[in-house]
Amino acid sequence: MTADICVMVPTIRNHECMRSYFQNARDHGFDLDRLFVVLITEDFCDTDAMEQMLDEEGVDGAVYDGTGREAWFETHGASEYSHLIPEASHAQTSFGLLYMWANDYEYGVFIDDDTLPHEDADFFGTHMSNLAFEGEIETVSSDEQWVNVLYQNEDEHGLYPRGYPYAAMDETVSTEQTRVDDVVASQGLWTNVPDLDAVRILMDGDLQGQAQTRTSGADFGDDFVAAEGQYLTVCSMNLAFRREVIPAFYQLPMDDNEWDVGRFDDIWSGVFLKRACDVLGKQIYNGDPLCEHNKAPRSTFSDLTNEVHGLELNEHVWEIVDEAGSDADSYAEVFDAIATAMADGDFSDWENGAFLNYCGEFMLDWLECLDELDAAATGQVPATADD
Repeated sequence: MTADICVMVPTIRNHECMRSYFQNARDHGFDLDRLFVVLITEDFCDTDAMEQMLDEEGVDGAVYDGTGREAWFETHGASEYSHLIPEASHAQTSFGLLYMWANDYEYGVFIDDDTLPHEDADFFGTHMSNLAFEGEIETVSSDEQWVNVLYQNEDEHGLYPRGYPYAAMDETVSTEQTRVDDVVASQGLWTNVPDLDAVRILMDGDLQGQAQTRTSGADFGDDFVAAEGQYLTVCSMNLAFRREVIPAFYQLPMDDNEWDVGRFDDIWSGVFLKRACDVLGKQIYNGDPLCEHNKAPRSTFSDLTNEVHGLELNEHVWEIVDEAGSDADSYAEVFDAIATAMADGDFSDWENGAFLNYCGEFMLDWLECLDELDAAATGQVPATADD
């Protein structure tokens, strides 16, 4: 079988985790020939060991460190867009999206290297089933226009995930059954260490960047979608999606910027994607397959340093997004409307508001880069604004 799934793994610590995912596929009869694995790493990492791991597992893939990424852009005639991929940042997952786009894979999967699959669940198979799902499912909404993806046992654990706006807490949740028929993303949730921001980790009494409160399978009930017009946090540690969403799914220039804003790459890209889904009549599926999140201990204050510069912006980004692109009829058009609103807006009332203008410019460059890759693949010259 020809590979149709591009698996993207940002890793500098534990590429060996992928052996567990490959074994999970074997145990559940999932065809590993469907996978092409892109390991996204740094020049200081042992790329030979990563390539050897893929060879030993018999899985097709490639390893890209910083030098390799620069060469890839040059080979594809897109060197002027290499700035889209920040240095030493989890947001380098955007390189995986470009690789996937240029190579026409139908599906993408993000996996973080501090996770493991649950042995009793078919990790890749469940994600693919979710993307193909058509039928009745629980739909969730709240009076704050935000859905806590941990809502099902929130009364017991009191957790809100990283990126959930503080102003939207203490919401009133409503659920009902609805029919969905066009799922474009499948967000698997996580047991063990919950995905919290540093402020919430400190409130949970943990100085090691994890959390004293842990989650288990019992904290999760039936799978669900967030209702139209509602937003949710999208975490890229365990996520599958269709190729079509890539124009609206850029992971943003986090960490490597003059404002030192970090840790909101997948969060804000998820907000963009949810807006595009609402405009276009698509859905994001949430729940299984769960993964085990084994976040390594590190200073909670270090994470706080990375997050604090964007905390106020995170309270408002979704409001900008919610007003953009209502008349669009494609992911690119929705994203262009959001990008223009961010690039041209006056956000001086907010701490580091100019960072949103900066992001908007990068988002417009993202769309240009995708056009450039398309043109290179067809041998055509991309159209300019004057055309």
